[in-house]
Amino acid sequence: MLGSFIYSNPTKLYFGEDALDFLGEELPKYGKNVQLIYGGGSVKKNGIYDKVVEILKANGKNIFEDGGVMPNPTVEKLYEGVRIARENHVDLLLAVGGGSCCDYAKAVSVSVNCDDDPWEKYYIRFEEPTCEIVPVGCVLTMAGTGSEMNGGAVITNHKTKQKIGHVFGENVMPKFSVLNPKFTFTLPKRQLAAGIYDIFNHICEQYFSGSDDNTSDYISEALMKSVIHSSRIAMNDPENYEARSNIMWTATWALNTLIAKGKTTDWMVHMLGQSAGAYTDATHGMTLSAVSLPYYRYIMPYGLQKFVRFAKEVWDINAVGKTDEQVAEEGLAAMESWMKELGLAMKLSEIGATEDMLEGIADGTIIMDGGYKVLDRSEVLNILKAAL
Repeated sequence: MLGSFIYSNPTKLYFGEDALDFLGEELPKYGKNVQLIYGGGSVKKNGIYDKVVEILKANGKNIFEDGGVMPNPTVEKLYEGVRIARENHVDLLLAVGGGSCCDYAKAVSVSVNCDDDPWEKYYIRFEEPTCEIVPVGCVLTMAGTGSEMNGGAVITNHKTKQKIGHVFGENVMPKFSVLNPKFTFTLPKRQLAAGIYDIFNHICEQYFSGSDDNTSDYISEALMKSVIHSSRIAMNDPENYEARSNIMWTATWALNTLIAKGKTTDWMVHMLGQSAGAYTDATHGMTLSAVSLPYYRYIMPYGLQKFVRFAKEVWDINAVGKTDEQVAEEGLAAMESWMKELGLAMKLSEIGATEDMLEGIADGTIIMDGGYKVLDRSEVLNILKAAL
């Protein structure tokens, strides 16, 4: 049954080869001071940084640099970004990069005017912002997280061995995002694969929950099939514009809150993966791929009919003469084969996790209750052992 819900997503998207041209239309809506957020320097090598700076200067903006955002943004980096924003009275946070930069910008946006410690307020107590929020804009250079059109912001605290996401409301979502698929062409194949699996798993997290007769499920199946199809083209031909544009667009729709409507949603793969990431600092998509199959094989009996549907509708498994269990397992086997084809990490040991970390990873795993089975700690630990 489709339950009651409210849907609103205020982010304005500019998509296509000319998308960056529209940045100049957005900038006049904000004050003079712009905090330019980017990662390790790839945007300077590929020329995107220069293009953005040129547009900012043409619009008379004062630019305050905030580079060096790491793939898993840390709480120390968050504090640094807040300091830059406060000292320079910034009017807009412009993230140029992938999901980590977008996540980080949103975390800074709710923290600049916050009197509390943002880590404690947002990531330990999960409170909502009560202060003025600095607006965020994004120029996306990697498809995967969907952060360009949602309120999510994941931050890592290495001291406490925690990697935690807070999904803020629509007032924290980016005001605008620029999506040019060509900006993703120069990504290394490993990053491309990790982003592809992040997209796919975002859809799975929402799909594997709730009842079986939901419009969101039909949309999800189409999105998953699109990712699978386009991934095979893009991995062999990284500059195939059609494939890269489909991947980028699917990434946005995978996590802009639309397909979650009417669903309880699961998110345990993310909780397991994020906790592992806090220990290994591994690429997010790889932490997800390392734990996915052990988790899904464990919960499959509790949501068997959805796994049967997944096998038939997404992977075209022929169910004739087979039990539901056989069909469901063939679906997961097909998914496993595709994951290996992409070159994803299939075990926690491949991303640097060791047996002595498992107890801590289990302790750091937040238990969600929206899936087919609410896990206890011993089940979490067993899944992690199977994933190692």
